[in-house]
Amino acid sequence: MGSEHGHSHGSNKKTLLISFVIITIYMFVEAIGGFLTNSLALIADAGHMLSDSISLGIGLLAFTIGEKAADQFKTYGYKRFEILAAVFNGVTLVLVSLYIFYEAYHRFSNPPEVATTGMLIIAVIGLLVNILVAWILIRGGDTKENLNLRAAFLHVMSDLLGSIGAITAALLIMLFGWAWADPLASVVVAVLVLISGWRVTKEAVHVLMEGTPKNVQIDEVTAAIENIPGVIHIHDLHIWSITSGQNALSGHVVIEKGISFEESQLILREIEKTMAAHKIGHVTVQLETPEHPHNKSLMCQNDTETSHAEHNHH
Repeated sequence: MGSEHGHSHGSNKKTLLISFVIITIYMFVEAIGGFLTNSLALIADAGHMLSDSISLGIGLLAFTIGEKAADQFKTYGYKRFEILAAVFNGVTLVLVSLYIFYEAYHRFSNPPEVATTGMLIIAVIGLLVNILVAWILIRGGDTKENLNLRAAFLHVMSDLLGSIGAITAALLIMLFGWAWADPLASVVVAVLVLISGWRVTKEAVHVLMEGTPKNVQIDEVTAAIENIPGVIHIHDLHIWSITSGQNALSGHVVIEKGISFEESQLILREIEKTMAAHKIGHVTVQLETPEHPHNKSLMCQNDTETSHAEHNHH
């Protein structure tokens, strides 16, 4: 599992770097174009691209910092930084969208003159740039499992829609003289930005709150462990994510009386194998017998005097 994680990690990082460079360069083009042509739709899209660029940049930083080995102070290493990056990202997006709403409100009542030809050309190039970056991200990275990379991908996809909005607005102004099409397109972009920002923030906060990972069903995990021969039941079960795609579990497993030490080791191996099938790679289990005194609550009690076989698996 380690080498596979390492491989996808490397390609994720390279993918992010290429995307970051392309998006950042184009963001400046779009922002300058937006000011020169006086188009809020383009400025909104550039604002969105700025958030993309920040998102990709932080993603890169997160992967780089996340590679730092675990030490005495950070026993899980720095992998959580990715999740902090995702929170920062989400909040930035929400703020950007609020600013665009504010600007658009003023423009609806008093639409300024827009240089539509320039706006159209820049928006079309923007669309092509977004298609290219979206393709690079899908081809080269893990956009399903990795929250950081998925956040970046969502940014780019809603950006792509933003470019389509700006193209439509430019055409409407050129053909029908509808000046309000420009602020309207920017509002559409702002809504997209707001939705993706809210989603990313919510998911990242769930990880920070040690919530149960989305791809893990507690009932299924409990049933799978309790189906292992020799196991009576499991309590004090905790499942959480260290970072995207890295799930951990700890719990107390009650085994039948009279099981030998060798047999208990086989049960541990079996638990690890079963958990790997449930996408949980980091398993810490305490084995105990039925007469072992334990607290019934979900909270873990630290019982120092108990004799237990504890096994830590990476």
